[in-house]
Amino acid sequence: MVFWLPRIVNAKTSPKQSLSSSEMTVVPKGHFVVYVGEVKKKRFVVPISFLKHPSFQNLLSQAEEEFGFNHPLGALVIPCSEEAFLDLTCCLQRS
Repeated sequence: MVFWLPRIVNAKTSPKQSLSSSEMTVVPKGHFVVYVGEVKKKRFVVPISFLKHPSFQNLLSQAEEEFGFNHPLGALVIPCSEEAFLDLTCCLQRS
């Protein structure tokens, strides 16, 4: 399942989703994929510029503590609620 949020992804064209068994989606240059959620994980594409913000770095530290760097989803998993993640990304977009 892919969620595209205009306030997070700022790309010229919408990435395309493949209908193959593996979820293949083009990630725009300058962005990366994270999975967010406490029970059910949702996929988000966020700008690399978020990596420099201390609040996002705190989330990355929590992810490392909880999941390490080898997760079955094959991407970065952030251990927080979707609402908290969206609040943080909205604040980061404004700054």
